[in-house]
Parts: sequence; structure tokens; C-alpha cells
Amino acid sequence: MFVDKAKIKIKAGDGGDGAVSFHREKYVAAGGPDGGDGGRGGDVIFQVDDNFSTLIDFRYKRKYVAERGQNGSSRNCTGKSAEPLIIKVPRGTVIRDANTGRIMADMSTDEPKILARGGAGGKGNVHFATPTRQIPKFAKPGYMGEEFEVTLELKLLADVGLVGYPNVGKSTLISVVSAAKPKIANYHFTTLTPVLGVVRVDEEKSFVMADIPGLIEGAGDGVGLGHEFLRHVERCRLIVHVVDVSGIEGRNPCEDFEVINAELAKFNAELAERPQIVTANKSDMATDEQIETFRQYIEAKGLPFFCISAVTTKGTSELVKKISGILDTLPPIKEYEAEPLTKAELDDMVGNGKKFEITVEDGIYYVDAPWLQPIMRTVDPDDYSSLQYFQRVLINSGIIAELEKMEIQEGDTVNIEGFEFDYLS
Repeated sequence: MFVDKAKIKIKAGDGGDGAVSFHREKYVAAGGPDGGDGGRGGDVIFQVDDNFSTLIDFRYKRKYVAERGQNGSSRNCTGKSAEPLIIKVPRGTVIRDANTGRIMADMSTDEPKILARGGAGGKGNVHFATPTRQIPKFAKPGYMGEEFEVTLELKLLADVGLVGYPNVGKSTLISVVSAAKPKIANYHFTTLTPVLGVVRVDEEKSFVMADIPGLIEGAGDGVGLGHEFLRHVERCRLIVHVVDVSGIEGRNPCEDFEVINAELAKFNAELAERPQIVTANKSDMATDEQIETFRQYIEAKGLPFFCISAVTTKGTSELVKKISGILDTLPPIKEYEAEPLTKAELDDMVGNGKKFEITVEDGIYYVDAPWLQPIMRTVDPDDYSSLQYFQRVLINSGIIAELEKMEIQEGDTVNIEGFEFDYLS
């Protein structure tokens, strides 16, 4: 099955928690804190693998989570950092943020791309010792790894895209000019998936041609099979428009040409400006008058015209040479640049990190702040300095200010993620 679009969730590993530990050794009094730092969480890395040609694997597995860093331990031992999670995709896969549509990476080269970075490890209690706080009983938790929902969209890397109505001979053409072996039959939509073929011009020169399944009128709006595969034309440097000049199916070649071009422009306006060669196929079944009428129509538009018969290979070698010559003058295959985060997205990410909501029920102030959970794991309610650290977090995040704005009174109960305490002003 050819699958060229998928949506998955990726999450980098969280950092390991810093350790709360004190040096214990015979004959060594008051050894002091020696809690080590947590290890870094694993990154999520995407890498091209040319053994893959579709995104079908992502139909069956939709969530990818990297490992968490190990917690720190005693004797200033830092936890082990987690290995990165490597996700392999076909060459030409474009990765977007599913929520914003922002391009995060174009997997067109062999360079691995880090899409989600693992969280840093938390600091152990050894970092919090001061002359006045010599036995800190708290440490910092590991930071959360980045998490995204992304869409994967495969856009084939081909120099030339064959477009045209179904059954005009595109599959036959690619089969005679390359080593590709598509299914060929005398009925519409024989080709159900894009087919790539390498066309060799000479010993040291070649280009890649893609046979895009037949388009029909309305393809840009989702009619037929064509709309499923129009994305694969977007990267092509040159379009070869194959038209059945014989009109054997009762259609007018000139009208076919205009309909397909309109569908390309409707899907992506840039495609209407892409260099194009018009190929009149099935010339062995057409009259001289049909060929000449279509030739004049195309040449009046200033487009290169070739008359061929893919079945008999008439004119195909001349067509290949012309394609190669035009490609020499064109820029390389289009690559999509990763788009930076907008200011609004950055502000939203920062804001989401410290979001909280406070509600009052039966005189108890409930603070909903999921980001506090890892911090609270390291707070010792019986340790004064640990509670001081927790209090600073509440002040810096604005939670205390919001409670005071809600006119909380001394002695009122506050519940934060299940941890209850009396408010003291």
C-alpha cells in the first residue's frame, strides 16, 4: 500500500531528577550533600532511509516517545543520559507542526534532523548548599522533553513529473525511457501510485522521472485519484504534459491540455508557472490533421512540442534529449526551508509552561498547575529550606499573587495537585 501522508505524536525524553543525598562515610562527620544531577532525556531525531518508499509504518504506530534520563545518585554521580530515538522516513518527507502547519524539517538530504529535544537533567542537592543552608533536603526535577503532534507528507524527489489524463500513455512512456516497470493496461487508473524511474541520457548523466497517476477535471477539489498525488508534482523542476493526440476516447486534445493545467494551478499556483513540455502521444493512431492542429495550438502558447508514440518508441529518444537540455538550465530540485517559530507561538509556549488555574470549593483554593508536578516530587514538607524553595516557585510563577488577588485569608487551605497546606501571609 502506498501511503504518503500520516500524523504522529513525538515526545522527547524528560530529564532525570537531581538526587537528594548526603555523604556517609565512617569517621567523616557532616560529610555534606552529594546528590548528583539527573541525566538528559533522549532527543527525537528523524533520518532518511532510502529503503523506505512510503509512510505506511506510521499508520500502525502513531506515538513515539524517547527514553527518560536516569535520576542522579549519591556521591555526586550524574544519571546516564538517554539514547536518542531515531525515526526513519523516506527521502522527500516534509514534516509540519500539525497545529500550526509550520514546516519543521524537509528530509531531502542525509543530514539527521532533531525535531524534539530532550529535557535537561535536574540539579542535585549539592548545588544548593550555602554557608547558611548546609543540608539542603531538596533537588531540582528534570526538565520536560519537547512534545509535538506532526504531520508527515511525502513529496517525491523527481526532476520531471509526467501529468495528463488517465490512459494517455504516461506509464508506457516511463517504461520505455527508464527501467521502471509500472502496470500497463488499456483502462483508466491503471496506475494507482506514483512510479519513479531513472532515465539515463549517457554514461554520466541521468535524471529522475515520476509518473503521477492520472488527473481528471476536479482533481484539485478532490475528484478522482489525482488529488491524492498532486503533492508529488510540487518538487518537479519540469513538467511533461502527456496528451492523447488521437482523441480516440472522444476528447479534444486542446481541451484536455487546458483542463489539466487548470487543475495544477488550482492545487498550487506555482505549478502553472513551472516549465512545461507538451508531448502528443499515440501519434501512430492520429491523423496528420489532428497532430498539426494540436501542434499549432501548443506552439502558439510558446511551449515546446513533441510528437511521439510511446508504444513504438517513435520520438522518445529526442524527447529525452530535450528534457535533459532544459534541466541543465533549471535550478535544483526544490527543498523546503524549516520555518522559525512566530513570536505568537513563542509567547504561547512560554505561557503554557507556567499556566495555572485557581478555583475555590468549600473554602479550599484548588490550584491546577500540571507543570508543578515534577517540582513537587522533590519537595520535602518536613524540611524548612525545601519549603522555602517551593515558596519561591509559587511566588515567581504568580500563583501567590493570584491567591492574594482572590482575597485569600491567613489559615485558608490551599490544594496544589493533591498537596494541601495552610496559607500564611
